[in-house]
Parts: sequence; structure tokens; C-alpha cells
Amino acid sequence: MPNLTVIPESPERPGGSGPAAPAAARSARARRPRRKIRQEFRTVVSPHQLTSRHGRVIYWTVLVTVVVSFTAAFVFPLYWMVTGAMKTTEDLVQIPPTFLPPRFTLDAYAEAWELMDLSLLLGNTALYAGGAWLFTLAIDVTAAYALSKLRPVLGKLVLALMLATLMIPPMVIMLPAYLTVKDLPLLGWDLLNTPWAIWLPAAANGFNIFLLKRFFDSIPRELLEAAEIDGAGPVRILWSIVIPVSRPILGVVSILTVVAVWRDFVWPLLVLTDSEKMSVSIGIASLSSQMPQNVLIASLVIASLPTVVVFFLFQRHIMAGLTAGSLKG
Repeated sequence: MPNLTVIPESPERPGGSGPAAPAAARSARARRPRRKIRQEFRTVVSPHQLTSRHGRVIYWTVLVTVVVSFTAAFVFPLYWMVTGAMKTTEDLVQIPPTFLPPRFTLDAYAEAWELMDLSLLLGNTALYAGGAWLFTLAIDVTAAYALSKLRPVLGKLVLALMLATLMIPPMVIMLPAYLTVKDLPLLGWDLLNTPWAIWLPAAANGFNIFLLKRFFDSIPRELLEAAEIDGAGPVRILWSIVIPVSRPILGVVSILTVVAVWRDFVWPLLVLTDSEKMSVSIGIASLSSQMPQNVLIASLVIASLPTVVVFFLFQRHIMAGLTAGSLKG
């Protein structure tokens, strides 16, 4: 068996490759001055202050105060309106006011429903809002799809002109719109006291077209090209691909359209002069001087219930639809 002799390695300089080199390098690094990393917090209250008991008390006190104050500012008018209908006229004008009605009763609501014929007014308004919703989806969706995906000639100019209409105050175009509805160009039809006077102006909305176009821009082009390879035309692509993936923004446009028509006052006042075809806002305003104050408040509560319910049911879709098309990809 051969004899093996182990020759120990001699220590080398710090720059060498021997075992002494790592130790020397570590000692050299230890002698170097270390940089102090400063972490700056650009907030009103830094996380370090929140770790203290005093900081947590201040933080939660401010947070609870702000949340409760803003909640009360928005909820209190609704509470005052609902409970005001349960009071008598003497209780409503009493100073200081009473925050609770003497007794909880729905008599004023029943009286408002009968005296103001709210069933007819709500039915008319539902007809106007439903028709405006259908025309808005039919016209604005196709216009936004054409501007986004079909890219027609002068499409950018058309979109710029649509957006320019948003800079014009509504009261400025009120008279030209009224004259247009009274004598429809080319056809010469008089649309006053008809649902068309509400439906057509509601569909001509540049803001809705802009929202829809921004969302359609975020749809991948490859998805539409794959449908084209399979033989689908523009209409089939719109119906089978674009509309199903655009439900969030369609929900937003639907809610905005229905709420806008439901609460509109000036335009229906001009074009719906027939008492049998008035919307709920015009009908309540025309009868307000003949009704007790608690009955009037009750009618306002009934008229506002549909829009409040729609908002609470679909509030999540509003934010989801408004932010869905903000980023591409």
C-alpha cells in the first residue's frame, strides 16, 4: 500500500486563493464604513407612530369620527325624508324639530299613492327609462364597437366631436334639442308627448360611448382575429364575443341611463305636457301645491325607492365597470 504524504498549504496574501484569503477579505469588509439606509414615510402618521398606544388611539379616533360623520351626512337626509312622511304637518314645522315621529304609520304613503296617482306616474317613468335603456344599448354599443374595432375613416374625428359635446352645458342645447324633437329633420314628425322625445335624446350620449369604447379597446385583438378566422362577421363578433365579455361596463351604462331618465326634470317638463304622460318627477311637482307636506314627502320617498334599490343592488358593478377598461392586457 503506498504511503500518502499530506503537504499543508502555506498561507497566502489576502488577494490570493488560499484559506487565509476569505478571512482577510471579511476583515477588510468589516473595516469599511457601512451605509445607513434611511426609510422615509411620506404619510401623515408613520407606521412607527402607530405602534405606540398613543398613536393608535389618535388614529382610531380620527378614523371613526370621519367615517361616522360622512355616513351621517349621507344617511340622515334619507332618514329625515322617510320619518317626515310619518309626521303631521304640525310636527314638521315644529321648532325645535322632532327626530322621531309620534307614531310610526304608513297612512301618508297610502294617501300619496291614491291622491297623486303614483301608479300611473311610475308606470310612465318605467316605460321611459326602459325604452331609453334599450335604445342606449342598441345605439351606443354599436357606435363604440365601430370606433374601437372597425376603425372607420375619420373615426378619431367623430369621437372627438362626440367628446366635444360633453363640454357644452346642457341648458345651452336645450332649445335646439326641443326644436329638433318638435319638428324632426327630414321626416317632419312632432315627437312631443311621446316616449320618443325621451328615448332618442337619452341614446345620444357621448359619455356612454366613450366609456364603452375604452372598455372595447382593452379586449385582446387576437380574440377577435380568431373569430374572424372561423368565419364570423362583425355583427356575429359583436353579439357572441364582445357583448358577453363586456357585462361590467354594460351594467354601468345601464344604471347611469336608467337613473338619469328617472330623475330628470327639466327635459320631461318641456316635452311631456300631457298630464296622462307625465313622468313621476313632473307629476309630483305639478301637484305639490295641492298636497299636505307629509303626503308630498311620502310621494318623494316612493318615487326615489326604485333608484335607491337599483344603486344598492348594483353598486359593485359601477366601480368594476368604470375601472375594468382602464388598463389594457
